[in-house]
Amino acid sequence: MSQDADTAMSVAVRAIDPETPAPAHRVGRLHGLSPKGFHDLAYTDWGPLDDARPIICVHGLTRQGRDFDYLARSLAAAGRRVICPDLPGRGRSGWLANSDDYALPQYCADMNALIARLGVSEVDWVGTSLGGMIGMIMAGFSGSMVRRLVINDIGPYVSATGLKRIGQYIGSMPSSFATIDEAEAYLRNVLAPYGALADAHWRHLAEHSVLRDDGEQRYRMLCDPAIATAFRSTWFYPLNLWNYWEAVGGSVLVLHGAHSDLLSFDLTQEMKKRNRHTSVFSFDDCGHVPPLMAADQIDVVTRFLLRD
Repeated sequence: MSQDADTAMSVAVRAIDPETPAPAHRVGRLHGLSPKGFHDLAYTDWGPLDDARPIICVHGLTRQGRDFDYLARSLAAAGRRVICPDLPGRGRSGWLANSDDYALPQYCADMNALIARLGVSEVDWVGTSLGGMIGMIMAGFSGSMVRRLVINDIGPYVSATGLKRIGQYIGSMPSSFATIDEAEAYLRNVLAPYGALADAHWRHLAEHSVLRDDGEQRYRMLCDPAIATAFRSTWFYPLNLWNYWEAVGGSVLVLHGAHSDLLSFDLTQEMKKRNRHTSVFSFDDCGHVPPLMAADQIDVVTRFLLRD
């Protein structure tokens, strides 16, 4: 990155108050196709429409695209288009008719449909946890359109230890809450490995994780509990994506939460050995995952994606 570009990017990041995310610029929808029929996919769309290489940001297992609002706003301010989809069964996207389809082949097919909708020949990718797994596969296929890849706290091999913890909280996930404060308290507990987020960040996560059901007078969780089926799938136990990882040809940044139970330091070093395009950045104050909401985390990702 040139000095001028580096300075401009840093100013863009600093100029945005991380406590007050602006609304997403646009909201889009498209139809995905599963073996049991079509389903809606929702996404938020930030920044200039003429960006020839948009950035796709894909969330973790039980999360949704609005988790990336802080990062997306900073990247859009620097002139990049950013697309943040809700995977099926999450956020404002539709639920799948067959819970067995909540698996990597379906997610890759849906993300390919999203890229086709954009009408571009190249994309960059930011993937958190499950979104990182999808990114590895998308970037590892022959003829991939993924040029820069950010993998947030996940590796090509995932043991059962961390997946078991996530599976346990999915299995006991409430379907609704009496108040938004109750929803926030739940998220603060199950997402504690995120680290010490600002109160505004926790409220943001809560507000976009539930939807008010006026009939029931409760806040409904925007996550299909049937995604827990994935933890009984051969796609997840144990997960081995080394063949895809070794085939990734573009620049890769691996983000690591120092206290993560899904990505160890030793695995990050193995990832560097087995793909020479890889660099690693570790955050000392969190586990699984760095939430990419604080300014320092945003800065690391933005520098990588905006460099020449």
